[in-house]
Amino acid sequence: MSDKLSYDVFIADPVPQDVTDLVPNGDKRMFSPLSITLVSGDRDAVLVDPPMTIAQTAAVGDWVESTGKNLTHIFVTHGHGDHWFGSAELAERFGAEVVATAGTIEQMHRNLAIREFFWDALFPGQIPATDVVATEVVGGTIGLEGHLLTVVDVGHTDTDDTSVLHVPDLDLVVAGDVIYNGVHQFLREAQGDGIGAWLDAIDTVESLRPRLVVAGHKDKGLDDDAERTVRETREYLLAARTLLAEETTALGFFNAMLDRFPTRLNPGALWGGATALYP
Repeated sequence: MSDKLSYDVFIADPVPQDVTDLVPNGDKRMFSPLSITLVSGDRDAVLVDPPMTIAQTAAVGDWVESTGKNLTHIFVTHGHGDHWFGSAELAERFGAEVVATAGTIEQMHRNLAIREFFWDALFPGQIPATDVVATEVVGGTIGLEGHLLTVVDVGHTDTDDTSVLHVPDLDLVVAGDVIYNGVHQFLREAQGDGIGAWLDAIDTVESLRPRLVVAGHKDKGLDDDAERTVRETREYLLAARTLLAEETTALGFFNAMLDRFPTRLNPGALWGGATALYP
């Protein structure tokens, strides 16, 4: 058993989308920065949420290789393609096993089914050829040199069937898209009581009492303080729920949210949600 674990985060910078329309504030449509986390022991390591594009996947592979660690597992927190499209290529490169919950694997297949007219339309020629190679995580845990990393199902967040990876020995939760950190949250799938379900998921993360949380989308200038990131993610959703009841148009909602959260990265993500929630 290794004496202790450590973690590092690779931030894949925002990627332009192949969309000509600008965001109402004048921004070009971009994809939010991605967080890829490596939890390491003395020799081995586990990668969480591999990225989306060919270039991002190559850069993350080189990053992992530079650590000298033996990559044993790749864990995927949820089914959105930006958090797993590079998994098969990285698994082959390092001989690692790709694992996820049963619900996440189902959502991965759904994202693969819409790849041609959604993901490839946004990023033509940029996403690697892939299939769903993940298998269901056994016993809800991943072993790393005698330490147990615990997979926790949290239900709906910015999509269905999401999970987080709890690393008790680091007081760390690798949270996928349950928690955001300085980036506008993806509300496109928040119809019905999606916000309420997401708030419940945040409560689950908070109940783990982490000191550190890695958000699936984060501003690389910010730290991973759990108290702040959990609080700010919750505040964003509560504001969105209030404003959805008050504003009658997508543009009104977008502008009101920007007024409340002017420093968050990628307003285009907010606009994408607004246009879906106001048909």
